[in-house]
Amino acid sequence: MKRTLNAFDLTCIGIGAIIGTGIFALIGTAIAGQTFPTRLETPILNFIQAWLSGADVILGRAGAGPAVAISLFVAALACGFAALCYAELASMIPVSGSAYTYSYATLGEIIAWIIGWDLILEYAVGNMAVAVGWSGYFVKLCGSLFGLKFPIWAVNDYRTASDLIAKGGDTLKDFSSTTLPIIAGHPIALNFPALVIVAA
Repeated sequence: MKRTLNAFDLTCIGIGAIIGTGIFALIGTAIAGQTFPTRLETPILNFIQAWLSGADVILGRAGAGPAVAISLFVAALACGFAALCYAELASMIPVSGSAYTYSYATLGEIIAWIIGWDLILEYAVGNMAVAVGWSGYFVKLCGSLFGLKFPIWAVNDYRTASDLIAKGGDTLKDFSSTTLPIIAGHPIALNFPALVIVAA
């Protein structure tokens, strides 16, 4: 394979692989917080805190506000240490293949196989999380700029839509869950913008 990337290109690729795009897609809810109508999307820590204090469970996630800067600093340190580890590994084993090659050379084929599949799953799940976050921003942008209002089945996951259907009453009317397409007797809901992003 002919080498065409220079040091700047490799540094940018490394930073992009280590940091990821989730920081840009999900930072708003981390700062401001988010309320959830159900217990399914509430962090487990809220339940533990309510059990220890004897108080009611707070549904949703509290916003960190300016304290997010502290967590970003800690995450930057962790990313820096990960970058140093990869630099050390790349200097010891200068071949392509990232963590798979390094584990194959040091720990054997079975561990390398596990790490290879782990990396595939990691990138797939990370892409899906970013796609869901981005599609939320995209739907709000289309609503505020162009006045487009998407039906709930086109922009939500199945679990959220089924929770809305189970609530009944005005929730169905407010969120247009009654417009779900019915296939084989079951209402179908999917996050269409996220599906398009992942498929692309």
